[in-house]
Amino acid sequence: MADLSKYRNIGIFAHVDAGKTTTTERILNLTGKTHKIGEVHDGEATTDFMEQEQERGITIQSAATSCEWDGHRMNIIDTPGHVDFTIEVYRSLKVLDGGVGVFCGSGGVEPQSETNWRYANESGVARVIFVNKLDRLGADFYRVVDQVENVLQATPLVMVLPIGEEDDFAGVVDLLTRKAWVWDGSGDPTNYEVMDVPADMADKVEEYREQLIETALEQNDDLMEAYLEGEEPSIDDIKHCIRKGTIALDFFPTFCGSAFKNKGIQLVLNAVVDYLPSPTEVKPQPEVDLDGNETGEFAIVDADKPVRALAFKIMDDRFGALTFIRIYSGTVQKGMTLLNTFTGKTERIGRIVEMHADSREELDSCQAGDIVAFVGLKNTQTGHTLCDPKQPATLEPMVFPDPVISIAISPNDKGGSEKMGIALNKMVKEDPSFHVETDEESGETILKGMGELHLDIKIDILKRTHGVDVTVGKPQVAYRESITKEIEDTYTHKKQSGGSGQYGRIDYTITPGEPNSGYTFESKVTGGNVPSEYWGAIDKAFGRMMSEGVLAGFPVVDVHVELQDGAYHAVDSSAMAFELAAYGAYRQTMKKAGPQLLEPIMKVDVFTPEAHVGDCIGDLNRRRGMIKDQESNPMGTRIKAEAPLSEMFGYIGDLRTMTSGRGQFSMEFSHYSACPKNVAEEVIKETKERKEAKKK
Repeated sequence: MADLSKYRNIGIFAHVDAGKTTTTERILNLTGKTHKIGEVHDGEATTDFMEQEQERGITIQSAATSCEWDGHRMNIIDTPGHVDFTIEVYRSLKVLDGGVGVFCGSGGVEPQSETNWRYANESGVARVIFVNKLDRLGADFYRVVDQVENVLQATPLVMVLPIGEEDDFAGVVDLLTRKAWVWDGSGDPTNYEVMDVPADMADKVEEYREQLIETALEQNDDLMEAYLEGEEPSIDDIKHCIRKGTIALDFFPTFCGSAFKNKGIQLVLNAVVDYLPSPTEVKPQPEVDLDGNETGEFAIVDADKPVRALAFKIMDDRFGALTFIRIYSGTVQKGMTLLNTFTGKTERIGRIVEMHADSREELDSCQAGDIVAFVGLKNTQTGHTLCDPKQPATLEPMVFPDPVISIAISPNDKGGSEKMGIALNKMVKEDPSFHVETDEESGETILKGMGELHLDIKIDILKRTHGVDVTVGKPQVAYRESITKEIEDTYTHKKQSGGSGQYGRIDYTITPGEPNSGYTFESKVTGGNVPSEYWGAIDKAFGRMMSEGVLAGFPVVDVHVELQDGAYHAVDSSAMAFELAAYGAYRQTMKKAGPQLLEPIMKVDVFTPEAHVGDCIGDLNRRRGMIKDQESNPMGTRIKAEAPLSEMFGYIGDLRTMTSGRGQFSMEFSHYSACPKNVAEEVIKETKERKEAKKK
């Protein structure tokens, strides 16, 4: 049985272009997993194996690999940094025990770093920080440490100090041992010397070492007391305290280096082993019932307990469908049958493989703490739980955001329709934030995603990976509708056509709901005027009608319906009669309730050189953007704003033109807000014209 204390399940996450994938490459090389270092800019990184990743130099899907360091087994997931693929980070963090947050030495804490940090906090994942690219122009380790404190509201525990910076960056001083690690210029990570601290850094090293020890010893009152009385703690005692505080998320051990130049990675690997938790040291996963309520039971990480495993990613490759699984408890053998608690069906485990990016190694069994892939599962999707059929339980499922942008596509040749359907079906299984619908009126296929880049990549995969050539329509914004007035109303559904008729009367109030409340229903009927067995039918009918608003047919949100009274007939009333009454009531009342159009507002984060700040702010104002904040650093200015999604299409091209190609931006959904009247009128008119055109 494997020793779980020697396991580390970690993820590497950061803002786009901070050097996550390069860091992963260096780790794989140092641990002997690869012998040639693959570079992102050459399109040869091990974990960026998709064509689209190699061309664009970005990570699109999280890749899993494993390696060994200092007698410990590491399962590593390299995650994407681009905001359109945060779903990959979210679901990876959900199954990991620890993480390495990579920050760019010159860019510092960038927008996507904040989102990922927030996800990691929500998932309770312990982290170490690696400040990368200290060899770059404008790199400043101390500024990034300051940003971690002020922007992320986190406590960085500085473990090393850089020797030199930018072109002169040579190595780091390990504060615990008071030793300098200095690499030569050869680029070989093993060509380094451990020497005494440079004389000009001695005072700074002592100052930071004292801070390190004081912060660490707060985890142990006895050691702190002895320290205050002048007794120096041993390095093992300090490490023990750092480990305890890191797992409790009280602070985050902070390292620095240059992954590209192969400097500083060994210390990060040592920190993963020394300070990040093993699977048995993290809070066990709560078990829930089928309605999502916690049962009070937990999946204890133990190979002898009943099997509990979570599917966190589906990937289709040349060998068939792979389902990535985190085993929380129990042992899974090849040929075993497990129950999927979501579908209620069993799955036979035919093959178990350990992944190394896109290559694999066959296994006969896996156990609690492992991250592996099962080959050929039929009905298991992301977020489903697989468990022992004799002792079923469900793990807390994953919640994914709704898409905010859609496009219509159609195959270019008649035979492509079926092929496209099969390909899209696979892609939806792989990515829960990607939705596919068919427009009932026009028969068009609608793709929905998290942003322009997200859908752009999906189209690319359709064309290249699946060989389906498609015509792509204009991007469409996912508008919503709501109401502004409270209306009290009554509606009677009455139908007599020989034999038993239909009768149902409802008195109700329709009120604007709380923001983000969706649709809610409540019955205040007393005295049996509308028997309680019909309430569900009324609720269901109103809920169904909310899928299509009265202005332009967009889904309706934030509406509360209260059933106050009504009447029924002993013979002619039925659930169907009250359902039809609710349909009629919706059509009658929603028009009177001040319907309004809501548009998605995005959180926009723009980075621009100082000289172009005025142009960028002016341009955002023209796009109906609201500037929320701006901050300058030596590399340029970061502008935080909120802007409607409809105004942001094609923004990257305009930004690059304005800033001579040096501007960057990222954008994520924030909230829905009322559309200005002139914009709403235009959207309603366009939507109606489009629907008319489709009918023809």
